[in-house]
Amino acid sequence: MRRLTTLALATIVALIGGAPANAQVTAFEGARIIVGDGRVIDDGALVVTGDRVMQAGPSAAVQVPSGAARVNLAGKTVIPMLIDTHIHISQTRDAIIRDLKQRAYFGVSAVNSMGTNKFDVLPIRYENIPGAARFRAAGRGITRPEPGRDDTPYWINTEAEGRAAVRELAGQKVDIVKIWVDDRDHKYQKLTPQMYGAIIDEAHKNGLRVTAHIFTLADAKGLLKAGVDAFAHSVRDRDVDDEYMALVRQRPFLVVNPNLPPRGVRTDLTWLKASLSPAEYQKAEAENKDDPKAQAFYGIQARNLAKLNAAGVKIVLGTDGNTPWAPHVEMEDMVAAGMTPSQVIVAATKNAAEFLRINEAGTLEPGKSADFIVLDANPLDDIKNTRRINAVYLRGSAVDRSHLP
Repeated sequence: MRRLTTLALATIVALIGGAPANAQVTAFEGARIIVGDGRVIDDGALVVTGDRVMQAGPSAAVQVPSGAARVNLAGKTVIPMLIDTHIHISQTRDAIIRDLKQRAYFGVSAVNSMGTNKFDVLPIRYENIPGAARFRAAGRGITRPEPGRDDTPYWINTEAEGRAAVRELAGQKVDIVKIWVDDRDHKYQKLTPQMYGAIIDEAHKNGLRVTAHIFTLADAKGLLKAGVDAFAHSVRDRDVDDEYMALVRQRPFLVVNPNLPPRGVRTDLTWLKASLSPAEYQKAEAENKDDPKAQAFYGIQARNLAKLNAAGVKIVLGTDGNTPWAPHVEMEDMVAAGMTPSQVIVAATKNAAEFLRINEAGTLEPGKSADFIVLDANPLDDIKNTRRINAVYLRGSAVDRSHLP
């Protein structure tokens, strides 16, 4: 069977439910295209019809339809929009929509809120909100009682309570089950192996995956033995050992969000100045300082990430908290830990989309959603160039970047 041309594939996509026949057609030409799966097209073109990429390839191979609008991107670099697999979004509908629009402003096409949202906001996941990133959520996470902390998650004390929580989450069709296995610096009791084993078992029976917030190496080993699907943080108390790496290799479908802590070094924040209010920028600068203790804490997790990456573990981008520009900082920290810029971009695009099961996003290929960032410089030369944003296109429409929503 002959390989389909990009034009033929675009025709097939249109026939099976792609962009409407009367949708606007735009050709973005002459840019370096970083596809999102490790491939680079040095002189590439994207043909976008409505909200879909219909052609993507070398400029010489792409056939621009007659009458298409043409955008010259010579000297620019195009990458897929980023995907943040671990945030804690706001609690109300209006605030969540604001958060999602702020994510789009910074080039993020989708986020996953990890266990701190009530069920009333979950329907937002099914809405297509102009200028707003996609929303995925774990709903209510599961932990032991933590008085004084957020009481949105289920606080459980028995295996039966854990299983009941999972069944309710399944009924709400959450995207993933989030658990915390952490005593919060010896302040609370942790989920026991029996409890998290029951949660993982019940989740798998209901077709759900489980991702775990962890801190210690011992808990990470226990969770791997219990069949956990993903880690929402990597090991943070010490360098991982051979036993841990052996357990990791036994689980080829494991996904790890390293969620690195601040590196503890002063960095240049001027790239944020135009986006933030003077008060917000001043606050960011006040926290921007050298901190030897933070450097040591980062060092443990950076070394652990390097070992996981070298072993071929699937790494995804996630930032924790609710800072819209954090993915760009996390990507710099991941490169500082030893990943290449190309590996980090794959983690933030293709891998993250696959982890959240957003099939239409993550790469710039025919049939995918037209979600991309136009950059003024090449992030393969310096990952910080993801911050040099010229334009953002979400579902084929330019995002308003005149001000931060």
